[in-house]
Amino acid sequence: MCYIFIKRPLVWRDKLNTRPDTTPCDELFSVQRVEEGLLCLLTLFYRDNDDSAVEEMTQHLLSKGKSNRDIADMYISLAKILKADGHHTMALKVLKKARELDPTNTAVARQIEIIFSLAGLVAKYETLLKRNILTENQLEEALELSFKTQKSVEYVLEKEFKIPKELIGEALSNYYKVGFKTFDPTLTLPHEIMSNLKKTFLLHEHWVLLKWGADGVEILIDDPSDLRKTGSIRGLMKTPKIKFFVGTKEDIEAYIEHFYNLQQTSMAQPIEDMVKALELGPDIKLEEEQEESITFLDESNSQVVRLVDQIIMLAYRERASDIHIEPSLTTKKVHVRFRIDGVLKEITQLPITHANGIISRLKIMSNLDIAEKRLPQDGKIVFKRKGIPPFELRLATLPVVGGLEDAVLRILAKAGAMKLEDMGLTQENLMNLRHIMSQPYGLILVVGPTGSGKTTTLHAILGELNRPGVKVLTAEDPVEITQQGLRQVEVKPKIGLDFARVMRAFLRADPDIIMIGEMRDQETASIAIEASLTGHLVLSTLHTNSAPETVTRLLDMGLNPLNFSDAFLGVLAQRLARRLCPKCKEPYEPSSEELDEFSKVLKDLNPFERFTKPVLYRARSHGTETGCDYCAHTGYRGRMAIHELMLGTKEMKRLIRRQAPTDDLFHQAQQDGMLTLKQDGMLKVIAGLTDFNELRRVVVS
Repeated sequence: MCYIFIKRPLVWRDKLNTRPDTTPCDELFSVQRVEEGLLCLLTLFYRDNDDSAVEEMTQHLLSKGKSNRDIADMYISLAKILKADGHHTMALKVLKKARELDPTNTAVARQIEIIFSLAGLVAKYETLLKRNILTENQLEEALELSFKTQKSVEYVLEKEFKIPKELIGEALSNYYKVGFKTFDPTLTLPHEIMSNLKKTFLLHEHWVLLKWGADGVEILIDDPSDLRKTGSIRGLMKTPKIKFFVGTKEDIEAYIEHFYNLQQTSMAQPIEDMVKALELGPDIKLEEEQEESITFLDESNSQVVRLVDQIIMLAYRERASDIHIEPSLTTKKVHVRFRIDGVLKEITQLPITHANGIISRLKIMSNLDIAEKRLPQDGKIVFKRKGIPPFELRLATLPVVGGLEDAVLRILAKAGAMKLEDMGLTQENLMNLRHIMSQPYGLILVVGPTGSGKTTTLHAILGELNRPGVKVLTAEDPVEITQQGLRQVEVKPKIGLDFARVMRAFLRADPDIIMIGEMRDQETASIAIEASLTGHLVLSTLHTNSAPETVTRLLDMGLNPLNFSDAFLGVLAQRLARRLCPKCKEPYEPSSEELDEFSKVLKDLNPFERFTKPVLYRARSHGTETGCDYCAHTGYRGRMAIHELMLGTKEMKRLIRRQAPTDDLFHQAQQDGMLTLKQDGMLKVIAGLTDFNELRRVVVS
């Protein structure tokens, strides 16, 4: 192949507007020699300017009927060839054009990152390169593997290229001018300070506190040259005596996991010890339990009191959203389950003879009537214990057969608003959502089942709209996320302060933006429409399964279709799917049935790279073993949102005015460019964020 366009500019090409003969290059495409055809065109169009060559080649391919996505896929392959031959500058220009043509293509972003990262790695591993322990080609290969496996380059060099960790450490130490340290499971980390640092924060920032004392602080960090990280650490430690050491990301994560696993074990063990103590205790009959519980629950050292505290603290540490306490006459046990990442997991079983004592303790904490067992009750607990920040829990009790009661505790840990760009929206959905958010008035809805992250999304939107020049009022039940600048009201139906009453009060309080936690009835919905038509931007939620169904539901409530169509800006439907564990997810080639399903659902979106076999990811499973320690052997860690955004276009508003059926609304939304929940989910399966099983669990076919 000829790389003359890089080695020396073509001087034979006439500088006038005469077009070169592209026929020989185009013929290469017809015989599937695509990369050669691209190199041929690039050589032909090259004068003395890289940018104009790429631009002219792009215009030529567009004139031949190639789509933006097709050209972007071609350019990825071309960039790989150029990069392999050492032409990094030209490869970067080709990739930047590919990103401009197809902004959502994750493969483009990855290749650009590889080129930029490689330059830094060459400097970092100069020691090994000079001693011929490592070559630049091996370094680039390690970088590619690092992106594919989501492991650090250091991990790949040690495991795949068999370079001793001591040599890797020597190179890092020479580059950063600090000492190098590895994971030592016998080292005891400063418990009191580490307990006040969030595990998720440390894992994200990749640093850990090794030593804390009068003679100074020792920090192990993956990049001591990162001024943002080191500045943040200095602010947290509040001491000038900080000594930094460099370590691999995997060793830092090992320290963090080891510390918090010990923490969880130390918390979980008292639960098991207490269970044994309860099992050895007196055999109290169920009908006697209530009287007994009233006596011992007042004692501060009661085993049941401490057991309830330990269960709540463990749930908080495990990132649980709900605690389910379920006595069973069949098993003669009280089953304790946590909902983690949307899925229930059994934690322990307690003797059923203490069921009433546990429920009574929760009622006392919530100021409920412990004698009332025939009716459901709701209450709130403010939980304050040493070692964890204070948080609230919402308690709901439910009478079940056998004179027993179930209890469900929803953990309402105070959290800040997420950024809109971190919500997992596609570039097009993000752009469209920001467009309707920028309107001075109208109605925007976020819909989905309970626990689908609607409130989180609303607060992400408010976080972007919230600025000194506007007044934002919110009505919520309860207030779970607080933001500076928002005026937040918590509704209290027991005293008559419901959503409708708060909304009427809002209209007299001169707001610019109103957020109503849920449109539960026709009155609240009507007031919201009225507010959106009188110069206010109104945000709210609804429990519906899809974006088009939302319109039908509101019209069925009795809303005026003319007013609703005028106010309607858009509706965002969403679900939460579990993320594949980044530590242990495994690649696999999809079956023909899966590929057929992709083709059927995604149609002409063509999500796969043209020149590579499609590779998907799934939760690791070997025999009876699933996942790893990092994901608690589930294969998943954390959750992500899947979206469906329907816009209030002119044609959509026309359909709303004539109260068209849901199917008509759905077809119009697709014509307007809406990605369905399943389509968006499949794109995230292809990106390796989740898998088919999880998508089928949360999205109805």
